[in-house]
Parts: sequence; structure tokens; C-alpha cells
Amino acid sequence: SILLDAAADLLVYGMGERPMMEIAEALAAGQSISSVTSVRGTVYKTKDLRDIDCIRLPPFSETAVSKEVYAKSFLIQYENTDSITARALAESYADCHVVQNPPARPLTTPEFDSVYGLRYERLPHPMYEKDGGVPAMEEVRFSIISCRGCFGGCHFCALAFHQGRAVQSRSHASILAEAEKLTWESDFKGYIHDVGGPTANFRAPACQKQRTEGVCARRRCLAPQPCRQLIVDHEDYRMLLQKIRRIPNVKKVFVRSGIRHDYLLRDKNDRFFQELVEHHVSGQLKVAPEHVSARTLECMGKPGRAVFDAFARRFREINERLGMRQYIVPYFMSSHPGCDLHAAIELAEYLRDMGIRPEQAQDFYPSPGTLSTCMYYTEMNPLNGQKIYVPKNPHEKAMQRALIQYQAPRNYDLVREALRRAGREDLIGFGGKCLIPPRKWSEKKFKKNFEKKSRPPIRRKKR
Repeated sequence: SILLDAAADLLVYGMGERPMMEIAEALAAGQSISSVTSVRGTVYKTKDLRDIDCIRLPPFSETAVSKEVYAKSFLIQYENTDSITARALAESYADCHVVQNPPARPLTTPEFDSVYGLRYERLPHPMYEKDGGVPAMEEVRFSIISCRGCFGGCHFCALAFHQGRAVQSRSHASILAEAEKLTWESDFKGYIHDVGGPTANFRAPACQKQRTEGVCARRRCLAPQPCRQLIVDHEDYRMLLQKIRRIPNVKKVFVRSGIRHDYLLRDKNDRFFQELVEHHVSGQLKVAPEHVSARTLECMGKPGRAVFDAFARRFREINERLGMRQYIVPYFMSSHPGCDLHAAIELAEYLRDMGIRPEQAQDFYPSPGTLSTCMYYTEMNPLNGQKIYVPKNPHEKAMQRALIQYQAPRNYDLVREALRRAGREDLIGFGGKCLIPPRKWSEKKFKKNFEKKSRPPIRRKKR
């Protein structure tokens, strides 16, 4: 536990506003920090578990040496992240026990509004000025957080642990007040870069049950198939964006924090999709299908490729009807657990057939608190105990990443090696289905060859 590494008395996890208030009130009332053990959203140490109602995790001494035990322990933690259904968890160490209290209750809408109604500077700390500031601030400075939490359930995301799967939202009045304040900034140019959160088009819990009974421990809301209880409604978000558009001095409101495309497709009302395309896309819409291989998508907790194909078609149709030329920027990930070279090549062929040339590629690396990280370490899926293939060799990871950008001359050698290792030398040649030519050309010729493939033929008139 990081609590032991830090040698602290108490650890706060999650978003923290409510636990910090309760801790402050307890200390102000004269309690010692060692006696503050009942605050939700905190972790503490104890010598005795006899009077504590909790689930006993396998002791650290066992999880440290057994991957099977580690996966079992992780799954118990993963299924106890909801503020309504979760129980306290305890893990034993050589000289103490570490107890994790259930997550803090989500903020109500008025509480959420009050947090974002405080007088923030909206600037980096002055200590960074000597280094030229923080460049990343430019992208987020004129953005607005409208929601918190995510029921998307992507296995490589840690949101379930620190924000929860139950979505909370700010009121329209709170968000509109913040948008108006942005227009008072001296360097505001009329563009609000984003109105969203973990997933921009989530503004309410996935179903009515989540409000009173909590989220399902094992069932997922969207993948592999949407739950029958899922409520799909974009009307509140559509109206919010429409109100922000009408604020004086606001020229454009973009949605850049990510649209969950499978959720959007389930909406029988097409009005939001059309307004999104017409008013809130800055020429390019970011979407994250992540992969196309069925077994890789299953390990990711993402829907099948047919869902993204349907979304792309609908996006194109709406653009054509509106007379607009806008594009989808899909994000893909290489080397995720469950993805071997054959799956990586399947993705490269898909990119070839769809005419997609990604400028960026994300290579999976394990990060704390995700189901995918558990898969990476244990080489098994903790949800079903099945063994899975995990690419860990740096060279293989480099090949998988190169296949996503197989057209780049710098990736030629890696792509050729990957195709030969996988027995797919049929993709090396000059045919229309080939990924690379049989020999490495100069960068100029290589680029010219692929540009010729991607351009329609030029018909020349006879003299």
C-alpha cells in the first residue's frame, strides 16, 4: 500500500472534496488523526481487525509471490468501487493491517456546483513562470468540466477507482456562469475549447437503478453489448451546448474531451448528432475505437469494430447533408494485453482499407488501478481466469506500434520484420492490398509511391 510507503497516518483516495471536509471537521473537534478511521474515501492502518466489518483480501505476502492470488485480490477491489454497494477492504502486512473504507458518496449537483463556483485563478502557479509557463494549459484554460464519473468501463482506464462509474453533473446555471466568466478574460478569443469530462456525452447515470442500488459489480453498461436497462438521452447535453452558444462573445463551442460513439449511436433521436457535427466539431472529431481485433477489443472492454464503422458512416452522411468537410480522428492502441502480431496486422489492414493514416499511436503501458494492468502483470483475465497473450518485449511492442503507421518510411524495417514473423509476406509488394513495397526506397520515393496509391487516377486528354 502506498500508505505504508508514505509513512502517513491517513490516505484520501478518489476526488477527495467530501473526505477532506469530514477530516477537517473531526480534527477541529479535537479528534486525533489516529482516531479518524470512519471517513469514507480514506485508507488507514490498524493493528486489530476484530471489530471492523470488512472483506479480507489475501495478505500482501501472498499477492507479492502469486499472480493468481494477485488477480483474485484485484478483482475483489475492482468490484468494490461503487459508493452504494462497496464494502471496506482489509489487507494484512507483517506488522499491521491496511483498511480501505468504501468510496465517498458522490457530490450532489448543488455540491458539485459549489466546488466549481469557487474563485479559481485559472492559471498555473507563478513558480512555473521562470520556465516559460505550462504549455498544456493553453488547451484546457478555456475548457469547462460539466460532469464526473464514467460508466464506459474501458479496462485500461482507472476512472472506476477515482471517480466511480456513477455519473454526476453540474447544473446548467453553474456551467453557464463559468462560460460567461471565460468571456471576461482579456485573452479570450471567443472559443470554448471543450465542455465535457471523462466522457463528454455522459450527463446522467446509465440507468435508474444506479441512483438507488449502485452500479452492477460484474455487468457492464455498454460492452460487449449495451445493457437493456441503459437510458440513452442526449437532450440535456444538447440544450446545454445550445445555451452556451448563445452567450454574447462566444463564437464557437467545441467538444474535444471525447465522445462515446457506441452510446451516441444508440440514441434514436438524431438531433444531438446533427448539432454536434454542425456546431461543435473543429474540423476533426476525436473518437477512440482503440482496435479492430475481436479478441483485443474484448480484453479492452470495448465494442466491436462494426459499431465504429456504423458511426463513421453516419458522421459522413450528416456532413454530406450539411455540405461540410469534417473528419474523424480515431485513436488506436498497440500492444494491449490480448493483442499479438496477427491482431496488430489486422488493424493495419483495416487502416489501409479505410484510408486512415493516424498521426499518433498510443502504445499500451501499465498504469495503476486498471484491469488491463492486472492483465499485463498476471497474463490472465481476472474476470474469467483465462490465460491471455501479453506483448511485453520492447521490440515486439515497437513492431506493433509501427504497424499502425506502416506508411512512415522510418517504420519500414519494423513493419517488414513483423509481417515476416507473422507469415504475412503477402502484404509485402506493389499490389493494392500490400502494406509496404518489397524493398526500402528512399524516403522521397517511398512517400511518392503511397501518395500515388491514395490519389484517384488522373485522366489526361489526348492531344
